[in-house]
Amino acid sequence: MSDHIVRATAAENRIRAFAASTRDLVEEARARHNTSPVVTAALGRLLTASAMMGVTLKREDERLTLKIEGDGPVKMLIAQSDAHANVRGYAAEPCVLLGANAKGKLDVAGAVGKGVLRVTRQGSEGEPFTGTSELVSGEIAEDLTYYYALSEQTPSAVALGVLMNHDNTVRAAGGFIIQLLPGADEELTAALEARLSALRPVTTLLAEGRSAEELLREALAGFDVTVNETIPARFHCGCTRESVERVLLSLGYDELSSLAGKPVEVHCDYCSSDYEYTAEEVEKLLKTLQKEKQV
Repeated sequence: MSDHIVRATAAENRIRAFAASTRDLVEEARARHNTSPVVTAALGRLLTASAMMGVTLKREDERLTLKIEGDGPVKMLIAQSDAHANVRGYAAEPCVLLGANAKGKLDVAGAVGKGVLRVTRQGSEGEPFTGTSELVSGEIAEDLTYYYALSEQTPSAVALGVLMNHDNTVRAAGGFIIQLLPGADEELTAALEARLSALRPVTTLLAEGRSAEELLREALAGFDVTVNETIPARFHCGCTRESVERVLLSLGYDELSSLAGKPVEVHCDYCSSDYEYTAEEVEKLLKTLQKEKQV
Protein backbone atom coordinates (compact mmCIF):
# COMPACT_ATOMS: atom_id res chain seq x y z
CA MET A 1 0.00 0.00 0.00
CA SER A 2 1.26 3.50 -0.82
CA ASP A 3 1.79 6.16 1.84
CA HIS A 4 -1.16 6.71 4.14
CA ILE A 5 -2.35 7.91 7.55
CA VAL A 6 -4.65 5.82 9.75
CA ARG A 7 -6.95 7.51 12.29
CA ALA A 8 -8.26 5.35 15.10
CA THR A 9 -9.80 5.32 18.55
CA ALA A 10 -9.42 2.82 21.37
CA ALA A 11 -10.50 2.08 24.93
CA GLU A 12 -14.09 3.24 24.37
CA ASN A 13 -13.01 6.51 22.74
CA ARG A 14 -10.72 7.46 25.60
CA ILE A 15 -7.69 7.10 23.34
CA ARG A 16 -7.21 8.62 19.91
CA ALA A 17 -4.38 7.53 17.69
CA PHE A 18 -2.73 8.17 14.34
CA ALA A 19 -0.25 6.02 12.49
CA ALA A 20 1.63 6.69 9.27
CA SER A 21 3.42 4.84 6.53
CA THR A 22 5.51 7.44 4.68
CA ARG A 23 8.35 5.74 2.83
CA ASP A 24 7.55 7.23 -0.60
CA LEU A 25 7.10 10.84 0.50
CA VAL A 26 10.28 10.77 2.59
CA GLU A 27 12.18 9.30 -0.36
CA GLU A 28 10.80 12.04 -2.62
CA ALA A 29 11.96 14.69 -0.15
CA ARG A 30 15.40 13.05 -0.06
CA ALA A 31 15.64 13.00 -3.85
CA ARG A 32 14.38 16.57 -4.29
CA HIS A 33 16.73 18.07 -1.70
CA ASN A 34 19.63 15.63 -2.06
CA THR A 35 19.79 15.20 1.70
CA SER A 36 22.47 13.23 3.51
CA PRO A 37 21.31 10.16 5.49
CA VAL A 38 21.12 11.89 8.86
CA VAL A 39 19.20 14.85 7.39
CA THR A 40 16.89 12.45 5.54
CA ALA A 41 16.14 10.79 8.88
CA ALA A 42 15.52 14.10 10.65
CA LEU A 43 13.43 15.65 7.90
CA GLY A 44 11.59 12.38 7.31
CA ARG A 45 10.56 12.19 10.96
CA LEU A 46 9.28 15.77 10.87
CA LEU A 47 7.38 15.22 7.60
CA THR A 48 5.78 12.09 9.04
CA ALA A 49 4.68 13.91 12.19
CA SER A 50 3.38 16.84 10.16
CA ALA A 51 1.25 14.52 8.01
CA MET A 52 -0.35 12.92 11.07
CA MET A 53 -0.93 16.23 12.84
CA GLY A 54 -2.24 17.90 9.69
CA VAL A 55 -5.22 15.55 9.32
CA THR A 56 -6.68 17.09 12.50
CA LEU A 57 -7.15 20.43 10.71
CA LYS A 58 -10.79 21.36 10.21
CA ARG A 59 -10.79 23.63 7.16
CA GLU A 60 -9.56 23.24 3.60
CA ASP A 61 -7.52 26.45 3.74
CA GLU A 62 -5.68 25.60 6.97
CA ARG A 63 -2.02 24.64 7.10
CA LEU A 64 0.07 23.21 9.91
CA THR A 65 3.78 24.02 10.02
CA LEU A 66 6.39 22.33 12.19
CA LYS A 67 9.60 24.31 12.47
CA ILE A 68 12.70 23.22 14.36
CA GLU A 69 15.48 25.71 14.98
CA GLY A 70 18.53 24.19 16.62
CA ASP A 71 22.18 24.91 17.21
CA GLY A 72 23.23 21.69 15.46
CA PRO A 73 24.69 21.65 11.94
CA VAL A 74 21.31 21.17 10.22
CA LYS A 75 20.26 24.56 11.71
CA MET A 76 16.57 24.44 10.72
CA LEU A 77 13.94 21.94 9.60
CA ILE A 78 10.47 22.82 8.29
CA ALA A 79 7.53 20.57 7.43
CA GLN A 80 4.11 21.79 6.37
CA SER A 81 0.89 19.84 5.83
CA ASP A 82 -2.81 20.26 5.13
CA ALA A 83 -5.91 18.34 6.17
CA HIS A 84 -5.41 15.83 3.35
CA ALA A 85 -1.90 14.72 4.37
CA ASN A 86 -0.21 16.64 1.58
CA VAL A 87 3.20 17.49 3.03
CA ARG A 88 6.26 19.40 1.97
CA GLY A 89 9.42 20.50 3.74
CA TYR A 90 13.13 21.14 3.69
CA ALA A 91 16.29 21.44 5.77
CA ALA A 92 18.39 24.60 5.93
CA GLU A 93 21.53 22.47 5.57
CA PRO A 94 20.69 19.34 3.58
CA CYS A 95 24.14 17.74 3.38
CA VAL A 96 25.21 17.37 7.01
CA LEU A 97 27.58 14.46 7.59
CA LEU A 98 27.89 13.00 11.10
CA GLY A 99 29.14 9.77 12.56
CA ALA A 100 26.76 7.32 14.22
CA ASN A 101 25.57 7.95 17.76
CA ALA A 102 26.41 5.77 20.78
CA LYS A 103 23.76 3.24 19.72
CA GLY A 104 25.19 2.96 16.22
CA LYS A 105 22.24 4.83 14.73
CA LEU A 106 21.99 7.98 12.63
CA ASP A 107 22.71 10.88 14.99
CA VAL A 108 19.57 12.96 14.48
CA ALA A 109 19.92 14.58 17.91
CA GLY A 110 23.47 15.64 17.06
CA ALA A 111 22.35 17.11 13.75
CA VAL A 112 19.50 19.08 15.34
CA GLY A 113 21.11 20.14 18.61
CA LYS A 114 19.42 22.30 21.23
CA GLY A 115 16.78 24.85 20.32
CA VAL A 116 13.04 25.30 19.89
CA LEU A 117 10.09 23.64 18.20
CA ARG A 118 7.33 25.83 16.81
CA VAL A 119 3.93 24.48 15.75
CA THR A 120 1.84 26.93 13.72
CA ARG A 121 -1.74 26.54 12.55
CA GLN A 122 -2.82 29.09 9.97
CA GLY A 123 -5.79 29.60 7.66
CA SER A 124 -6.75 32.32 5.22
CA GLU A 125 -8.77 34.04 7.96
CA GLY A 126 -7.59 35.19 11.37
CA GLU A 127 -4.18 35.35 12.94
CA PRO A 128 -1.96 32.26 12.94
CA PHE A 129 -1.64 30.39 16.23
CA THR A 130 1.86 29.26 17.22
CA GLY A 131 2.84 27.05 20.13
CA THR A 132 6.50 26.88 21.15
CA SER A 133 8.49 24.49 23.29
CA GLU A 134 12.14 23.75 23.90
CA LEU A 135 13.80 20.77 22.26
CA VAL A 136 14.29 18.20 25.00
CA SER A 137 16.47 15.82 22.99
CA GLY A 138 16.60 16.73 19.30
CA GLU A 139 15.21 13.29 18.47
CA ILE A 140 11.97 14.97 17.25
CA ALA A 141 9.51 12.33 18.54
CA GLU A 142 10.45 13.11 22.15
CA ASP A 143 10.34 16.82 21.38
CA LEU A 144 6.79 16.52 20.02
CA THR A 145 5.72 14.48 23.04
CA TYR A 146 6.99 17.30 25.24
CA TYR A 147 5.27 19.92 23.05
CA TYR A 148 1.90 18.20 23.40
CA ALA A 149 2.24 18.01 27.18
CA LEU A 150 3.43 21.61 27.57
CA SER A 151 1.53 23.57 24.93
CA GLU A 152 -1.66 21.54 24.43
CA GLN A 153 -1.90 19.77 27.80
CA THR A 154 -2.52 16.49 25.98
CA PRO A 155 -0.73 13.40 27.31
CA SER A 156 0.78 11.84 24.19
CA ALA A 157 3.22 9.24 22.97
CA VAL A 158 4.99 9.97 19.69
CA ALA A 159 7.19 7.48 17.83
CA LEU A 160 8.86 8.24 14.50
CA GLY A 161 11.35 6.31 12.41
CA VAL A 162 13.22 6.39 9.10
CA LEU A 163 15.31 3.46 7.84
CA MET A 164 17.89 3.87 5.08
CA ASN A 165 19.21 1.46 2.46
CA HIS A 166 22.94 1.02 1.85
CA ASP A 167 22.64 3.24 -1.25
CA ASN A 168 21.21 6.03 0.99
CA THR A 169 17.68 5.74 -0.38
CA VAL A 170 14.79 5.36 2.07
CA ARG A 171 13.91 1.80 3.00
CA ALA A 172 10.96 2.55 5.31
CA ALA A 173 9.45 5.46 7.22
CA GLY A 174 6.50 5.93 9.53
CA GLY A 175 5.37 6.32 13.09
CA PHE A 176 2.45 6.92 15.40
CA ILE A 177 0.89 9.46 17.76
CA ILE A 178 -1.22 8.11 20.64
CA GLN A 179 -3.12 10.50 22.91
CA LEU A 180 -5.23 10.20 26.03
CA LEU A 181 -8.55 12.04 25.82
CA PRO A 182 -10.70 13.50 28.59
CA GLY A 183 -12.25 10.58 30.45
CA ALA A 184 -9.04 8.57 30.62
CA ASP A 185 -8.55 7.55 34.24
CA GLU A 186 -5.39 6.63 36.13
CA GLU A 187 -5.92 2.92 35.49
CA LEU A 188 -6.06 3.41 31.73
CA THR A 189 -3.09 5.77 31.84
CA ALA A 190 -1.00 3.24 33.75
CA ALA A 191 -2.01 0.40 31.42
CA LEU A 192 -1.10 2.42 28.33
CA GLU A 193 2.22 3.47 29.77
CA ALA A 194 3.03 -0.17 30.57
CA ARG A 195 2.11 -1.29 27.06
CA LEU A 196 4.18 1.39 25.35
CA SER A 197 7.19 0.81 27.59
CA ALA A 198 7.17 -2.83 26.46
CA LEU A 199 6.79 -1.96 22.78
CA ARG A 200 9.71 -2.67 20.50
CA PRO A 201 11.29 0.36 18.77
CA VAL A 202 9.26 1.72 15.88
CA THR A 203 12.25 1.28 13.56
CA THR A 204 12.25 -2.45 14.38
CA LEU A 205 8.56 -2.68 13.46
CA LEU A 206 9.15 -0.72 10.26
CA ALA A 207 12.03 -3.03 9.35
CA GLU A 208 9.58 -5.93 9.58
CA GLY A 209 7.40 -4.25 6.97
CA ARG A 210 4.53 -3.29 9.27
CA SER A 211 1.78 -1.17 7.74
CA ALA A 212 0.42 1.90 9.53
CA GLU A 213 -2.53 -0.07 10.87
CA GLU A 214 -0.26 -2.88 12.03
CA LEU A 215 1.95 -0.36 13.84
CA LEU A 216 -1.08 0.96 15.66
CA ARG A 217 -2.51 -2.41 16.56
CA GLU A 218 0.88 -3.49 17.88
CA ALA A 219 1.21 -0.34 19.97
CA LEU A 220 -2.35 -0.61 21.31
CA ALA A 221 -2.60 -4.36 21.71
CA GLY A 222 -5.33 -5.10 24.24
CA PHE A 223 -7.05 -1.72 23.91
CA ASP A 224 -9.84 -2.57 21.45
CA VAL A 225 -8.69 -0.48 18.45
CA THR A 226 -11.24 0.87 15.95
CA VAL A 227 -9.84 2.24 12.69
CA ASN A 228 -12.01 5.19 11.64
CA GLU A 229 -10.31 6.45 8.48
CA THR A 230 -7.41 5.83 6.12
CA ILE A 231 -6.06 8.90 4.31
CA PRO A 232 -3.58 8.83 1.40
CA ALA A 233 -0.41 10.81 2.10
CA ARG A 234 2.07 12.33 -0.34
CA PHE A 235 4.82 14.88 -0.78
CA HIS A 236 3.11 17.77 -2.56
CA CYS A 237 4.18 21.39 -2.71
CA GLY A 238 1.48 23.11 -4.73
CA CYS A 239 3.74 25.84 -6.10
CA THR A 240 3.12 26.66 -9.77
CA ARG A 241 4.46 29.10 -12.32
CA GLU A 242 1.29 31.15 -11.84
CA SER A 243 1.68 31.29 -8.06
CA VAL A 244 5.31 32.37 -8.42
CA GLU A 245 4.22 35.13 -10.80
CA ARG A 246 1.87 36.38 -8.10
CA VAL A 247 4.80 36.50 -5.71
CA LEU A 248 6.83 38.53 -8.19
CA LEU A 249 3.93 40.92 -8.69
CA SER A 250 3.60 41.28 -4.91
CA LEU A 251 7.12 42.78 -4.85
CA GLY A 252 5.68 45.96 -6.28
CA TYR A 253 6.77 48.03 -9.27
CA ASP A 254 9.91 49.59 -7.81
CA GLU A 255 11.43 46.36 -6.51
CA LEU A 256 10.50 44.33 -9.57
CA SER A 257 11.88 47.00 -11.88
CA SER A 258 15.28 46.56 -10.21
CA LEU A 259 15.29 43.05 -11.71
CA ALA A 260 14.35 44.19 -15.22
CA GLY A 261 16.61 43.68 -18.22
CA LYS A 262 17.84 40.22 -17.22
CA PRO A 263 16.43 36.74 -16.62
CA VAL A 264 15.04 36.03 -13.14
CA GLU A 265 15.14 32.65 -11.40
CA VAL A 266 12.93 31.88 -8.41
CA HIS A 267 13.68 28.85 -6.23
CA CYS A 268 11.08 27.13 -4.03
CA ASP A 269 12.73 26.00 -0.81
CA TYR A 270 9.94 23.55 0.00
CA CYS A 271 10.21 21.38 -3.10
CA SER A 272 13.46 22.61 -4.71
CA SER A 273 11.71 23.58 -7.96
CA ASP A 274 13.17 26.41 -10.04
CA TYR A 275 11.12 28.84 -12.12
CA GLU A 276 12.89 30.88 -14.80
CA TYR A 277 11.54 34.09 -16.29
CA THR A 278 13.07 35.76 -19.30
CA ALA A 279 13.77 39.50 -19.39
CA GLU A 280 10.76 39.83 -21.69
CA GLU A 281 8.50 38.04 -19.20
CA VAL A 282 9.70 40.29 -16.38
CA GLU A 283 8.95 43.30 -18.55
CA LYS A 284 5.46 41.97 -19.14
CA LEU A 285 4.88 41.70 -15.40
CA LEU A 286 6.08 45.27 -14.97
CA LYS A 287 3.56 46.45 -17.55
CA THR A 288 0.85 44.67 -15.59
CA LEU A 289 1.84 46.55 -12.45
CA GLN A 290 2.05 49.82 -14.36
CA LYS A 291 -1.49 49.40 -15.61
CA GLU A 292 -2.68 48.73 -12.08
CA LYS A 293 -1.01 51.93 -10.88
CA GLN A 294 -2.83 53.93 -13.55
CA VAL A 295 -6.26 52.60 -12.64
